[in-house]
Amino acid sequence: MRTDSSPGTLPAREHLPAGNAGTPVLDVVIPVYNEEKDLGPCVLRLHDHLKRTFPYAFHITIADNASTDTTPQVAQRLEAEIAEVKSFRLEQKGRGRALRTVWSASDAPILAYMDVDLSTDLNALLPLVAPLISGHSDLAIGSRLARSSRVVRGAKREFISRTYNLILRGSLQARFSDAQCGFKAIRRDVAQVLLPMVEDTGWFFDTEMLVIAERAGLRIHEVPVDWVDDPNSTVHIVKTATDDLKGVWRVGKALATGSLPLDRIARPFGDDPRDRDIQDVPKGLAQQLVGFCVVGGLSTLFYLVLYSAFRSFSGSQIANALALLVSAVANTAANRRLTFGVRGRGGAVRHQAQGLVVFGIGLALTSGSLAALNAASSDPSHSTELAVLIAANLAATVLRFLLFRAWVFPDRDTAGRPESSSTVVAAHNPSSQTCTTGGYRAYQQQPYQPQGPLPQRMPLPQQQPYAQGGTTTTQFRAGEAADGTWRDSTMQLQPVRPHDTDPGDPR
Repeated sequence: MRTDSSPGTLPAREHLPAGNAGTPVLDVVIPVYNEEKDLGPCVLRLHDHLKRTFPYAFHITIADNASTDTTPQVAQRLEAEIAEVKSFRLEQKGRGRALRTVWSASDAPILAYMDVDLSTDLNALLPLVAPLISGHSDLAIGSRLARSSRVVRGAKREFISRTYNLILRGSLQARFSDAQCGFKAIRRDVAQVLLPMVEDTGWFFDTEMLVIAERAGLRIHEVPVDWVDDPNSTVHIVKTATDDLKGVWRVGKALATGSLPLDRIARPFGDDPRDRDIQDVPKGLAQQLVGFCVVGGLSTLFYLVLYSAFRSFSGSQIANALALLVSAVANTAANRRLTFGVRGRGGAVRHQAQGLVVFGIGLALTSGSLAALNAASSDPSHSTELAVLIAANLAATVLRFLLFRAWVFPDRDTAGRPESSSTVVAAHNPSSQTCTTGGYRAYQQQPYQPQGPLPQRMPLPQQQPYAQGGTTTTQFRAGEAADGTWRDSTMQLQPVRPHDTDPGDPR
């Protein structure tokens, strides 16, 4: 069920402070299932690279997806030997489940993950997370399909990858180039709102997360990568592709029916330049122009149809007046609702009266044009009359928009009345947030009150470092954070679904 309003705004994007060396800024998650041979070399190589090249404190988190070999013991040994390494044990399989669980429990402001085979060259890691650290972007992905990427893999996998992304572009209108590259990062404040909306717990998790983020207007940064295919990969290609296509259908259906509550994260950040009060730049002008043009185009077609109908039994002046009157009433009502965002019946009569005055001006222009045409030709053709009326209506349309904006529907802020289209910060009541299980969840919240203009850019809160040392592996139920809650004052959400099961997830 789609909600009617956003429960609040996420914190403004801000460059992370550079002097906080003791606080982990980046948490790199490595989801694994029966990777006893590759896990050790992978973690050691990644740790060495981050120590040499990454300017912030970091952690590496091993997310064990119910491995049945000695992977848990390898993870524990690495945790004991390296201070920056931690390991989580999940009793259910699924890459998406592992990422959601670990990301939900992490305190690091930047969350990333990569595949254990390290197919992606690690030199792309800093360019991946840099836009998130700087506050420029919300998510970042590695792309094997970018023009400047260097990829070594077989023709079969290349064909499957490109076909899958073509399907995403054609069915879900995705604009990102590579959905399944195992090399992604996200800001933690964005993940807190985005992850509860993602249902998949397997390989489609990445795609679903990216589609929702893109549809909600979040900024996704793409990094070309150098990538070498792992010939020993255990991914079941046919089963994974089938599950992905089912996920595409599910998400496409949710988008078409409006059951995805995208309004919860649409334009969430308070530093959006479109929300700034800049002198001499009218608010919402571009959006109003688009809406007015669409309504105007439809109104013109409606007017021409009416004129042709009335012209069959009356003169041109009478037909023009009747057609313009009917279309003017419809035009004013449509612009009131769609272009200028005025809701309710309050002021509707006054708006229509003012619209009729504007109609009178348009009538004078079009009638004057017809009179001039009749003076020039005693019997003009019907097509000539229509051409003259179209030209006159174009001139009347420009004048109509200016009068609508400045007189009929002026800016409510300057007129001292509530402005329905102005942006405000919601006073969110965390205790009012509820969620139901099954399908996309319906979010309910108490009505919020305007609290003034959006906040200025604020730095992210200081994060507490992970506890160092120790050899005990922390265990979590699938879909449960460390303390069961989000560590963020913006809103309280149930991070994951404890009841998730995925017995058929292939690895």
